[in-house]
Amino acid sequence: MERSIASIDVGTTKVCTLVGEVNELGVFRIVGVGISASRGLRKGVVVNAAEAADAIVASVERAERISGYQVTGANVGIAGTHITSRNSRGVVGVPRGDQGITDEDVRRALDASQAVSIPEHHEVLHVVPRGYSIDGQEGVSDPRGMYGARLEVEAHLVTGSTPSIQNLVKCINSLNIELDELIVAPLASGEAILTDNERNMGVAVADIGGGTTDIAIFIEGSVWHTAVLPVGGNHLTNDVAICLRTPFDEAEELKKKWGHACPDEVPADRELDIAAFGEASHQKIPQRLLAEVLNARVEEIANMILQEIKRSGYDGLLPAGVVLCGGTADLPGICDIVRGVVGLPVRVGSPQDLQGLVDQLTHPAFATSVGLLMWEKNHKSTVRPRPAKSPMGDRVVKWFRNLLPD
Repeated sequence: MERSIASIDVGTTKVCTLVGEVNELGVFRIVGVGISASRGLRKGVVVNAAEAADAIVASVERAERISGYQVTGANVGIAGTHITSRNSRGVVGVPRGDQGITDEDVRRALDASQAVSIPEHHEVLHVVPRGYSIDGQEGVSDPRGMYGARLEVEAHLVTGSTPSIQNLVKCINSLNIELDELIVAPLASGEAILTDNERNMGVAVADIGGGTTDIAIFIEGSVWHTAVLPVGGNHLTNDVAICLRTPFDEAEELKKKWGHACPDEVPADRELDIAAFGEASHQKIPQRLLAEVLNARVEEIANMILQEIKRSGYDGLLPAGVVLCGGTADLPGICDIVRGVVGLPVRVGSPQDLQGLVDQLTHPAFATSVGLLMWEKNHKSTVRPRPAKSPMGDRVVKWFRNLLPD
């Protein structure tokens, strides 16, 4: 018997709603896609709730018309520079040593890992178990059913600004859509574009969206570090608009059609006829000049990615390098620039092996959208979604159970 699932990716430049069907074997296919221009958001954060809700409902209605399903619940992505993370340890005693470690013991250990100071007006979005130890024996991936008197967990905590979370939740709930999971964007992107080998060996995901660049570092199959950088593809477009004195929409088209991150790869004699302000209305500029403008900002983003990797302390543990996604990852030459700056292997990641309505979705810009849908397939919930009036509610409990093997 098939069941339907849905996801809503609320980004700075677009809102993408996907509807999928999952059969009893866990195979899913996409049966509805709705994309609308984003409004009311800046750098991934809601700044106008009414406009954001209008953009979301336009996306949802398109997906509903195509799929024939009504979207009543969905996984929703969240981003923004308010997202922070840290690693923590939790320790608990196991009172029933003769019965083995239970789900409740694991939950208490993960609860204990949250007994740390987090920024004011922030709350926990994710608690990701990185590994367990039992009576000092490390390297345990699933402690349930094992025997011991002391259970310890290493956990990765992801937090976000409570007001920012509540504003996004309000937009979703105002449309009579139940929020199944609120998932940090780079974690969702990792679901869609990473291989098991990359996750296990050590890899960084850099999702370069419109307003932000979302970073997630995966090692030994789990996320170890999460961060959001306050720069994205819109900054490249804005640089082009200012330097070439052309309207923002024209700058965006120039970036997409003629942009290149490596000036040396562009013919020196090629000129572009572009729109201009003032009486002239049009002007000719060398394509290499456009590439030089883009190159400067791409190098800045690459250096910020490098600094974040170093700040995490895991820069020597990423043999699989960096996987780029997001709309800006499609810019020609970007891999060469990032590779030269970070000194690691770099590739562009796109959702693969999809079924159904996938013509638009096998593109790095849709990594988060597809990952949010795959999240529901890969992390089966055993807990009912939280009530709408509780912004976090059972989400943390749900996350605990999702991360444990069946």
